Amino acid sequence: MKPTLVILAAGMASRYGSMKQVQAFGPSGETIMDYSIYDAIQAGFGKIIFIIREEFASAFESSFNKKLANKITVEYVYQDIQKFVADQPIATDRVKPWGTAHALLCCKGKINEPFAIINADDFYGADAFKMAFEFLTTQCNDKMYGILGYQLSNTLSENGSVSRGVCEVDEKGNLITINERTKIFEENNRIIYEVEEGKFELSTEAKVSMNYMCFAPNVIDLCEIEFQLFLEKNGKDLKSEFFLPSITNKYIQHNIGVVKVIPTAAKWFGVTYKEDAPAVKSSIEQMVNAGIYPNNLWA
Repeated sequence: MKPTLVILAAGMASRYGSMKQVQAFGPSGETIMDYSIYDAIQAGFGKIIFIIREEFASAFESSFNKKLANKITVEYVYQDIQKFVADQPIATDRVKPWGTAHALLCCKGKINEPFAIINADDFYGADAFKMAFEFLTTQCNDKMYGILGYQLSNTLSENGSVSRGVCEVDEKGNLITINERTKIFEENNRIIYEVEEGKFELSTEAKVSMNYMCFAPNVIDLCEIEFQLFLEKNGKDLKSEFFLPSITNKYIQHNIGVVKVIPTAAKWFGVTYKEDAPAVKSSIEQMVNAGIYPNNLWA
């Protein structure tokens, strides 16, 4: 059974809005998400699941159903704050979604095969999809998940500091923990992270998580259990979120299984700052000119 790619897109206001997720970066109007889907198809994925808000279903369907017809199976899952809340008390005026782990929980019953999950607005690179496909089809199971480990130097911005989850890895290449570093930048040809205690150097080859994760379908049951515990503590908060890294941490801490850090040489692009957009567009243009991508992905 071919693996599935799940795309977290519920945060998008509209296919026709002005948010960075729907900004055109390719020569024929392609978004960053289009390149992820193209790379997934080339790698061998068999299905795309978009996690969206129901009010934008028609816009998504009109955009993707036609151009992806006969290329890959497409399904849609709606994230709604009432889903899986059951009888837990929550703030009645909450409008903010519950976060990425809840978004995945909304896929319950839709996924029965190993799968990868990514952000809609990040460019992950073809190598990452090839590595994920290989892992999902040869190693991923109930006792082994995966996370793509990007070389830190391939994820920085020239326009300011960035936040990255730096992976601590054991001798077998399994994840021990992810250390969140909220202020990473280049200084005098070194990569630095800054905290109250001072500045500290990071290796250019340090592996960081860019939220490209690989799971067996049993992770959704873990999300369901942990979401109830999350709601007991945070259900009445207006802005608390239930994130996927907390699920991988529980998976490791409870000795359910291991999380393999899968190294990739891919260059990650993201629009962390408005000023990043021209560089992202230029990088994609260079890859098109080099023949890595066609001038029109869906022609």
